[in-house]
Amino acid sequence: MIQTLLNNLSKGIDERQTISALRQEIKNEDKLNELVDALFDDGSILIKELKNEDPKTRKNAALLMGELELDDFLMPLYEAYKSEEKLFVRSSYLTAISHYDYNELLPDLHKSLSDLAKKPVTEENRKHINEELRALSKLITDEEGTTKHTFTGYNNVHDCILLTNRLHADVTLEQISAPKKELFAAGIRVTTADLNELLSIRTYNELLFSISGIKTCEPDPIKAAKMIADSHLMDSLKCDHLEDSPFYFRVELKSSLTSDKKSNFVKKMSAELERITRRYLINSPSDYEIELRLIENKEGRLNVLVKYNTIPDNRFSYRKESVAASIKPVNAALLVELASEYMTENAQVLDPFCGVGTMLIERQMKVKANTSYGIDIYEPAIIKAEENTSSAGQIIHYINKDFFDFKHEYLFDEIFTNMPFSSGHTTEDDIYDLYQKFFAKSREVLKEHGTIIMYTHNIDFANEFARKNNITLLKQIEILKKAGTNLAVYRL
Repeated sequence: MIQTLLNNLSKGIDERQTISALRQEIKNEDKLNELVDALFDDGSILIKELKNEDPKTRKNAALLMGELELDDFLMPLYEAYKSEEKLFVRSSYLTAISHYDYNELLPDLHKSLSDLAKKPVTEENRKHINEELRALSKLITDEEGTTKHTFTGYNNVHDCILLTNRLHADVTLEQISAPKKELFAAGIRVTTADLNELLSIRTYNELLFSISGIKTCEPDPIKAAKMIADSHLMDSLKCDHLEDSPFYFRVELKSSLTSDKKSNFVKKMSAELERITRRYLINSPSDYEIELRLIENKEGRLNVLVKYNTIPDNRFSYRKESVAASIKPVNAALLVELASEYMTENAQVLDPFCGVGTMLIERQMKVKANTSYGIDIYEPAIIKAEENTSSAGQIIHYINKDFFDFKHEYLFDEIFTNMPFSSGHTTEDDIYDLYQKFFAKSREVLKEHGTIIMYTHNIDFANEFARKNNITLLKQIEILKKAGTNLAVYRL
């Protein structure tokens, strides 16, 4: 079949269909090797198709030559790329070239990229120019790699957004000394020249930045790209970083659009932003340093925020390991803040369902305990807890055991735990029974007037069995409305 197709191609019989058939055939590795062997000494039969009068034939020929990876094809492909006039074909040559060792072409590819970025764009040519820009950019970055940026703007003035637990943003607000700060629906707005203070606070989920010169943009990808490019984003990036080189970005769109329309919007906007910034901003969805957040507001416009991945967030770097049921460290840190008035220094602390140790580690960071013990029936979690605790530079004693079989030579001052909840094979009835046993067992392991601080998905169960065991509820705080979780503090 391969030889028949080559014969047809040499005779000029249905070149486009013949090349398409060859591309289909070489999906089979044996057929690929057969075609490579046939063209190894003389590939002119394909090279001449790069000058075929039909642009789609030229495009398919280029792609086929890339797939064959015969060294003699590299320069003909590049020469054809330089002379190609049909915009929709040009990126195909670059895709083909990517299969080769094209290092010697890098200076020319840089020049092509620079020239293309200056080319006038119309509605008719925008799509194909953007395709070619992406292909050129990929060739260059695949060979040269990307430059990582060092954030240096810790003492520059920034308008920041801290995304927090919506019910407890005030906990974070109280930890900020900057005078210009305010609560809003999703967290806190703050203007500060001391980012290090914000980076030390453990109770917010994410740090984002407002962009000077733009608060919202139109819900149109081309107009949005221009508005962002015309803002002070690029000036801010230069001011906040040591290296003055292009930044790799991705766009996240949160709107009422369908997923297909969102994806189309993001692709169009990203390509346009890359083009009009002359590739100072380069779209790279999988390897990026800044993230543009576009969030639809009530007026139908898009709020614009940016996240710097160049800023190291080491708040929870100790958490090397986790399991499916692990609490998020930021949630554990919030619980510690909310319950800190009920914690005492140098207490003997027990977590009977410790998982990977997050609750005990966060408690120790806020209020230093004397001795802490973590118990869990799941051995892999205990192993991971030991690793996380070592990473945090703390000493916590972990025991792989069922809490209800646990005995200790002395009693504890405090239980601090994230209670199990129904999931998988664990039913609500199982959890009900567990709470019943938990409060009875707590009386065995806690001192008189001992404290129980728990994060619970089943507050009704907790309160029922606390009452039945003559254990007093001191405080109950809703944490996550949607998940139905609460912080509860009890006293024997």
